[in-house]
Amino acid sequence: MSSLEIRNIGTLATPVGTTARAGKAQGEIRRVKDAAIRAEDGRLVFVGSESDYRREFAGKAADVSLDAGGHAVVPGLVDAHTHPVWLGDRGVEIGRRLAGESYATIAAEGGGINATVRATRAASDGELEDAVRQRLAAMLAHGTTTAEAKSGYGLTVRDEIRALELLRRLDGEQGLPRLVPTLLAAHEIPPEFRQNRAEWVRLVAEEIVPRVAREKLARYCDVFCEDGVFTVEESRTILESARRVGLGLRVHADELARSGGARLASELGAASADHLLFIGAEEIAAMARAGTTAVILPGTAWWMRSRRAPARDLIAAGVPVAVASDSNPGTCCTESLAAVAAHACRDSGLSVEETLTGMTLNAAASLGLADRIGSLEPGKRADLVLLDAPDDRHLVYHWGVNLAAAVVVGGRVAWSRRP
Repeated sequence: MSSLEIRNIGTLATPVGTTARAGKAQGEIRRVKDAAIRAEDGRLVFVGSESDYRREFAGKAADVSLDAGGHAVVPGLVDAHTHPVWLGDRGVEIGRRLAGESYATIAAEGGGINATVRATRAASDGELEDAVRQRLAAMLAHGTTTAEAKSGYGLTVRDEIRALELLRRLDGEQGLPRLVPTLLAAHEIPPEFRQNRAEWVRLVAEEIVPRVAREKLARYCDVFCEDGVFTVEESRTILESARRVGLGLRVHADELARSGGARLASELGAASADHLLFIGAEEIAAMARAGTTAVILPGTAWWMRSRRAPARDLIAAGVPVAVASDSNPGTCCTESLAAVAAHACRDSGLSVEETLTGMTLNAAASLGLADRIGSLEPGKRADLVLLDAPDDRHLVYHWGVNLAAAVVVGGRVAWSRRP
């Protein structure tokens, strides 16, 4: 039996529970001063005060002992919306966007998602794997211990399967986050199908989705349900196919307009509806009834100079809110979920406590993992982040730098600044 202890923790901060926290409960965080943690065989067996730890484990040395140096510990961050499988630099587009050009204009000239698609298709397997591994390693180094990871930049049967097979190979690799793969073949209409979009929808629904389920390459299926991308009925066709073969559902919804994605997600009982910049009271009420988690992506809204998701209205209605990075090459090119914490608070109106819950327990719940990860409680997997800060609130207060000093995944130190 392997064991790990962390002593001399200044402040331990965690949500509590095995299901999503909604409404007032989303802002309820357990904080323990002068705390200690112990994990055995990758599971937490003690989370509490240093004095209680000394009494309970007197004479029981751990195999590995870390001194937190009076700093804070939080649960491992759970990033519920990322796009890590791609190649190609779109930095030029950011300059154009900042100069006032629209995403639609740039996409019409060959930029946008299809620019990344061209570069990703052209990459060798080795080139793509190296790039994705580096990207995921950066996520871990910034505190993300579990990441939902989408395909979506191949947009052929072969390239979508290649992306998911790559994610399966990398899942569980030391020094990388645990992965929850999601099929996003419905990310955009491929250039080859612009004059026959119905055929791409058929290929996704009737060939790619069943194959992915059969080969157990993904746990979820996602669709970019949006004006100019996939219509509500096209999205319904794909998502209903995914539901029939046992995949969970996620939806890119109402990012560019009030286009029906959130209503569809609620109707189909999707695990999450993501973005949500243009939803109204009707969509919020439907999500509350359905139990669909709202995954907000404040970094993307900030970069796009768009309106923000109505996070306060979602909280008030009892919708669980998760906070994710939307790590992607076009509109939020960062591997750091912690980097968007300040935007969740300052732009979207969440409290520090609501944001921490959104980046941990609620994100885990949207992935069906809240009984295993997302909080620091005995019985859960020992995924946690030791911060180079005295308090968890520094994730928002001391922004723009990496505060992770050490990252533990499954009871093992997966990354550390220290030798």
